[in-house]
Amino acid sequence: MSNGRLFLAGVAGGIAMYIWTSIAHLALPLSTAGIQEIAKDEPALLAQMHNNLGESSGMYLFPSSGWKSNDNSEQRNAAMKRYGEKLATNPSGLLIYHPPGAKALSPSQLIIEFITELVEVLLAVFLLAQTSLSGYLARVGFVTLVGVLAALATNISYWNWYGFPGNYTAGYMTIEIIGFIVAGLAAAALLRRKSAAA
Repeated sequence: MSNGRLFLAGVAGGIAMYIWTSIAHLALPLSTAGIQEIAKDEPALLAQMHNNLGESSGMYLFPSSGWKSNDNSEQRNAAMKRYGEKLATNPSGLLIYHPPGAKALSPSQLIIEFITELVEVLLAVFLLAQTSLSGYLARVGFVTLVGVLAALATNISYWNWYGFPGNYTAGYMTIEIIGFIVAGLAAAALLRRKSAAA
C-alpha cells in the first residue's frame, strides 16, 4: 500500500469517526449515561466552590489525600492510613473545576476532537498496513480491535481507580468502539477500492 493511499484511508476513517461521535454526543443518550446534576442547593454549592477554588482551574481529589510527590515510603504509608480514615467518614470523589467564564461548546474543542480522532485512525491504518490482512472484513476487524484496546486503556482504569459510574464507562466505551468500527468500514472500503483500481 502506498503512503498516499493509507493517508486517504485514514482521513476517510477519521471523518467517519467524527461524524459518528458527533451524532452519539448530540442525539443519543450514550454520552450522558451516568452523569447526574446537583439538584439540592446548587447555587450555594457553586458559590462555595468558587469561594474556595477561585480561578484555579483543575482536577481536585476529595477528601485531600495528604501525600506529596517527594514523600518517602514511610510518609506515604502514614498518609494512606490517614486517607483511609477520611474515606470512612467523608464523601469522596474527583472534581473537575473551571472558574466562571467557561464555554459549553467552543470551536477549538470541536477542532481538537476532530484532530484527535483523525490521528487515532491514521495510527490504526498505519498499524493495519504492517499486517498481511487483505480481506475487507479482516481489515475492519483489525481497526475494531484497535478501538477495543483504546476503549479499555483509560475507561476501565477510571472506573476502577476513580469510581467513574459503570453506565458512564459502558457508554463511552460503546461510543469509542463503534467509532472505530465506523472508521474501519470507511478506511477498509477505500483501501479495497484503491486496491481493485491498482
